[in-house]
Amino acid sequence: MRFLKLLAGLAILPLCGALAGALADLALAVARSPAGRAQCAGLAIGFVLWVFCYFTMPRPMWSYVLGHELTHAVWTFLFGGRASGMHVSDRGGHVRVTKTNVWIDLSPYFFPFYTMLVLAAYGITAHFADVSVYRPFWMGLVGLTWGFHLTFTLSLLAVHQTDVQAHGRIFSYALIFAVNALGVGLCVALLAGTGAAAWLADLADGAVRAYGTIAGLARRLV
Repeated sequence: MRFLKLLAGLAILPLCGALAGALADLALAVARSPAGRAQCAGLAIGFVLWVFCYFTMPRPMWSYVLGHELTHAVWTFLFGGRASGMHVSDRGGHVRVTKTNVWIDLSPYFFPFYTMLVLAAYGITAHFADVSVYRPFWMGLVGLTWGFHLTFTLSLLAVHQTDVQAHGRIFSYALIFAVNALGVGLCVALLAGTGAAAWLADLADGAVRAYGTIAGLARRLV
């Protein structure tokens, strides 16, 4: 099973490259208009603000642990399991779950819990009022909360993590990067109004090119 996950991780790597390219294309597309530049600025300001707070102020570890354990619980529910007995503290936490798999185990590293709350709040607000003029503000909240997710995720992945070790580093890191990049792209495309379908189409084209390049190199080697 570990060998199969290693192969799966290697197979995901070209997709990771395609995702990085699609994100760069999305940033350029959004920045072409004044409104898009304002939204990009909001995203960047929120992200930089969080990074500044992360390195200069006491880190809200309890808040991260809460989101971490709630994410395990949410993904357990999504797969038909149950969660109970949650414990959260500054030093760590745990939650008892009745089911486990790779998505449940790795979910806190690719599912930005607080960013999802921001998107839910945006969706509810947009249902009742026109929030287009406030998109830079919402993008700022996305940058802030995703920065929160990214900094804590990187700090935890830098040390021994049983969730990652259980599934192999190459597979885990590739999956974590791919789902994070996919989530960021969809969030930006939806909030910026460029359209998620168009961005996914661009991603699909990039993935086809990436895997085509790998296949071409493999044929030459054979």
